Amino acid sequence: MNAIDAWVWWLVVAVALGIPLVVTAMPEFGMLAVGAVVAAGAAGLGFGIVVQVLAFVIVSVALIVVVRPIAARHSSRRPHLPTGIDALKGRQAVVLERVDGSGGRVKLAGEIWSARALDTARAYDVGQEVDVVDIDGATAVVI
Repeated sequence: MNAIDAWVWWLVVAVALGIPLVVTAMPEFGMLAVGAVVAAGAAGLGFGIVVQVLAFVIVSVALIVVVRPIAARHSSRRPHLPTGIDALKGRQAVVLERVDGSGGRVKLAGEIWSARALDTARAYDVGQEVDVVDIDGATAVVI
């Protein structure tokens, strides 16, 4: 195998490693493919097979050891976006019908909800703004 054939073979290896990267979405294959491209560069510059293999191994291992933990840390850090009833807790609502310990109605997130006061001794009059502390079934619990 001469120097020209060697760099072509390394590029074939890089492409072959790129296929499982796309199919399985495992970034390690991409890191190995980058190592193969570096080895192809070494072969294109005329270095021997020992240098080519060392370039492949060193670059691939370095990428796996350094980049993989960073990528894993970033992919596991997803923002917590509350949805459903969790998104309603802590929001403000406007009282439409008097709210007390036994019930009432509020406008919450553009919708009309049944509501009751958390403190059963407290009552909220029409037009007052209240805070939603919990959702109990289809009833907003407010303070």
